[in-house]
Amino acid sequence: MKKAGLVFLAIVCLGIGNGLWAQFTAAELADFDKWEDFLKTAKVVAQKQYSGAEAVTNPWALTLEKDGVQHKGLWKSAFGERVGGHKESWKGEIAAYRLSRALGLNMVPPTVEREFQGDRGSCQLWVDSWNNFETVLKKKLNPPGIKAMYFARAMCLQRAFDNLISNEDRHQRNYLIMEDWRLILIDHSRTFHTTKNFTTKLIYDEKFKEGPQFIMATVPRAFFEALKALTAESIRTTVGDYLTDEEIAATMARRDLMVAWLDKRIAALGEAAVLY
Repeated sequence: MKKAGLVFLAIVCLGIGNGLWAQFTAAELADFDKWEDFLKTAKVVAQKQYSGAEAVTNPWALTLEKDGVQHKGLWKSAFGERVGGHKESWKGEIAAYRLSRALGLNMVPPTVEREFQGDRGSCQLWVDSWNNFETVLKKKLNPPGIKAMYFARAMCLQRAFDNLISNEDRHQRNYLIMEDWRLILIDHSRTFHTTKNFTTKLIYDEKFKEGPQFIMATVPRAFFEALKALTAESIRTTVGDYLTDEEIAATMARRDLMVAWLDKRIAALGEAAVLY
């Protein structure tokens, strides 16, 4: 086996057994490979396109069916276009899913490449959530008891993940919140930027526009080790051709910034205050 494959396996192994911070359940994770195959091969039996303010990338909700099983998937083909000055890429959807899974975060639903109406695009498993972050805030809901700590940790992991993939578009409707307060992340077409603005500073640090409280304050020790173990070669093994060499180099630059930021925080507060 090549060195890149060994590194990839090591990263995956770091995520095993971390049920307290994986946002999909163990039973759900066990079916991820099956859902990937389903998304690629199931027949489209119904379709609906979203547009305008509802979804600026004009994705399609596809109802898919195979072997008596029916489930929805969200398909999008936005690539290289500029909506409001933003970069859009369906390939970022797949790369984000694969990195989330490889790092043991397991916060992104299964996402694959699928052709629809003659175009290539990403197809993501539809998750029926209890609420999104927007409705939770409007209803003034709060996680009960020990779930408050786990939800706060999940939010820190979201910030860490978005720092790594340079996600500039984490609005309140693409945090999906399950009834037990697990946090699922969707919509990653505005990611993996290569410009200086996204390779010399992090999105979520003390200078974040919405306030210094939006930082990756604590992260699992296993995630920190997996982050440090990343190489350009292991990222390429994980994401395949869905990221360019330039996008991978930019991701590694952000990885370096994250490790330096966390090391500085550990030096100031102590390891026990930052890693768990």
